[in-house]
Amino acid sequence: MSTPFGFTARKARFLNRWHARRTTRAKAVTAFVSSPEPRTIGSFARGRQLLVGNYLFAGALVEAPGVDLWDVTAPDEAYLQALHGCAWMDDLAAVGDAATRELAQKWLWGWVERYGNGRGPGWTPELTGRRLIRWINHALFVLRGSETSQSDAFYQLLAQQTVFLSKRWHAATPGLPRFEALTGLIYAGMALEGMEALAAPAIDALARECAEQIDAEGGLPTRNPEELLDVFTLLTWAAAALEDAHRVTTQPHLDAIERIAPTLRTLRHSDGSLARFHGGGRGQEGWLDHALASSGVKTRQPDGLSMGYARLSAGRTSVIIDAAKPPAPAASFNAHASTLAFELTSGRRPLIVNCGSGISFGAEWRRAGRATPSHSVLCLDGYSSARLGDADRSTAREALIDAPTHVPIEVSQAPDGLRFQGGHNGYSKTHGLTHARTLDLTFDGRAMAGEDMLLAMEDSEKRLFDKVMDTKKLAGIPFDIRFHLHPEVDAALDLGGSAVSVALKSGEIWVFRHDGVQTLSLDRGVYLEKSRLKPRAALQIVLSGRAMDYATRVRWSLSKAQETAMGIRDLNREEPGVVPD
Repeated sequence: MSTPFGFTARKARFLNRWHARRTTRAKAVTAFVSSPEPRTIGSFARGRQLLVGNYLFAGALVEAPGVDLWDVTAPDEAYLQALHGCAWMDDLAAVGDAATRELAQKWLWGWVERYGNGRGPGWTPELTGRRLIRWINHALFVLRGSETSQSDAFYQLLAQQTVFLSKRWHAATPGLPRFEALTGLIYAGMALEGMEALAAPAIDALARECAEQIDAEGGLPTRNPEELLDVFTLLTWAAAALEDAHRVTTQPHLDAIERIAPTLRTLRHSDGSLARFHGGGRGQEGWLDHALASSGVKTRQPDGLSMGYARLSAGRTSVIIDAAKPPAPAASFNAHASTLAFELTSGRRPLIVNCGSGISFGAEWRRAGRATPSHSVLCLDGYSSARLGDADRSTAREALIDAPTHVPIEVSQAPDGLRFQGGHNGYSKTHGLTHARTLDLTFDGRAMAGEDMLLAMEDSEKRLFDKVMDTKKLAGIPFDIRFHLHPEVDAALDLGGSAVSVALKSGEIWVFRHDGVQTLSLDRGVYLEKSRLKPRAALQIVLSGRAMDYATRVRWSLSKAQETAMGIRDLNREEPGVVPD
């Protein structure tokens, strides 16, 4: 992640430093209004790894046994931000023994000594909000056995950061960063003696953000499912803090929680993880179900469209499809060219996936992850259905441009199950072709039939198609339909190369078949996830063919083998943490 270098960014950094140093004169807090109740969920495995000096943050691992956290050389800006956000407190508290408490105290006092004077990269609104929430959540954990001088310094820094947030929350970027800053300010204002007045403007500001950023479908402009979960979690924390302080939560705040919860249920696979689209990952283990339970919202969307995603679910199978236009350019800096791509999970096992965001593996992997070939969808002539624009001069980020402008979809009943029908015009300007996709999931969830079509419908599109065909010397326009498999899936070509057998670790067997017109292959692929140190090797099923006419149709199916039982006992799951490659 590169540091923004435009005038606006430089001005923001200057003002952050100026206000951070001024807050050193803030009046110290003397106590909590009530004993803080930790709401963040850490990982026991990651906590144990931190204890032995394996520092995994933002997808990068620094192995430094015996080295203080603040002496570690951060490999990039994202790593540095993770350190200063102090979410590592969650993982150490998840272990909760004397050794991890001692380590948490050491790192906390190290931050106070080095950066408590208002210096360092951690003094931004969003990082300060994130850090305040952790300090308050784990105050009892880190203050136990501490000296009076340390306790005084801790409360002084709580006051400084709360005052800083009251001055600078508005400088956070609208969306997740601003939600993080405002929630931190409300959290602190409700928890700390003498800080209640600072929370009042933040409560009103959070209500405005909810009304402006959360749309009628309970979605964000970025269409990032993991980001939506993060925002939802922050809103439930803020509501809980207000309730504990016997303060009224604003109606826009409550309405946003009511709208988001059903959308997250739509985006939740049968294994409890989120669909991975537009830069989002599966979500931290346990956070989705915990946030939904904490919200108290029981409603769910009917199978249909939520934040631009369609869901088909039956039996033990869930299918989630990107069924809308990509985010608008202003919100698309992490967006992917994934229109009509889908993911399929059977029980507790992901089967068909998207490659995911490669942001933690560097710029090249990040770009590759955003391209259409990294998704389970048709790719025409090596083109993505949307392209990356030039990097923004002030932020060095690339927006998604030339994206589909028309994405009609319909979810309906099929004779023996549920049907999704959709299309997009992402290739109409380049090749004169519209991609249409139909997915049918049976009522028992044991089979899905698919059809992909490339159509030149208007006269202008047919002329463009003919022109492209001439450049191809009438050999046809090549296309590939990719089905990326999760890395824990075993697959092999079967029936003389006309089918692919797919085996899950649960013991389920699925079989992929097609109409025999295209070429079927089982190729190498990758799976990009933040908890790994490098991309994981995986496989992908690829159907390759050529569009020779104004209408090209490809039929395929994915179904459980007949001998696969209706229900399988599936308890063997890896615990998330620092995992090998």
